[in-house]
Amino acid sequence: MHAHASAVQAVRDFLEGPLTRPVLMQWRRRRFLAQEGFGSYFGLFDSFAAAREWLPRNPGFHLGALAAEYIDIRTRQVFEYDYPVMWWLERAFDAGARGILDIGGSVGVHYYAYRSYIDMPQALAWHVAEVPVMVAIGRKIAAERGAGSALSFTADLQEALAMHGIDIWIAAGALQYMEDARPAQLLRRCAEMPAHMLLNRVPLYEGDDYVTAQNIGKGCFAPVQVLNRGRFIHGIEALGYTLEDHWQVHERSLYLPGHPERSLPSFSGFYFAARARPAR
Repeated sequence: MHAHASAVQAVRDFLEGPLTRPVLMQWRRRRFLAQEGFGSYFGLFDSFAAAREWLPRNPGFHLGALAAEYIDIRTRQVFEYDYPVMWWLERAFDAGARGILDIGGSVGVHYYAYRSYIDMPQALAWHVAEVPVMVAIGRKIAAERGAGSALSFTADLQEALAMHGIDIWIAAGALQYMEDARPAQLLRRCAEMPAHMLLNRVPLYEGDDYVTAQNIGKGCFAPVQVLNRGRFIHGIEALGYTLEDHWQVHERSLYLPGHPERSLPSFSGFYFAARARPAR
């Protein structure tokens, strides 16, 4: 096993060497921009604007076809990385929490999937902040599935942040696609900061912040920010929160061609609790 791993690493080192790297990077770029590049990452940029300028013109997340997987699979199934979130969510409900802001919650995937595993409060108010096309689809599905007043949607993130009665934030795999959306920045824009924060599938590492791009499928692409882990955590703790739990999301990784030192073997999940109910 050790000999095999060494052989694989030797091949990678050769391919990343000065003789083959330019040709390899051209091939990776073409593959990234093609259909078979779905889910892959490419490029190192100074900003979201620079990444968008380099990418082909595309609708990003503003394409209804991207909702198919969420409707067919993610509203009906939980994954390994969901279990810590559900565990802490149930503890928050037991402590009296009723209002949730689900940032980037698609068509309400967490509400639908989690309610099969944990008891939801009768007075639950689950608010999803999403892009307009997902909001429209989410409202339609909510009406079809009888979600009633428990589930609501908004396309205005600032409107969502201004809501009162929000006890819990959930952001699972969304913050990295949002410019200027570090949790500490968002918390400072809140009318009331939440008592509980569940942040899942976040790409963090030990180096400097950077922006790359991801092929998100159906001919769509999006800038992605990868942040320094220590600064990410400290920024939240400085606003009155304690990191109560963290976990690795092994189902998500990020390989950045040409920049192995910026690649991530796994993403991260966190549960933060307010040391006291934070005031803005």
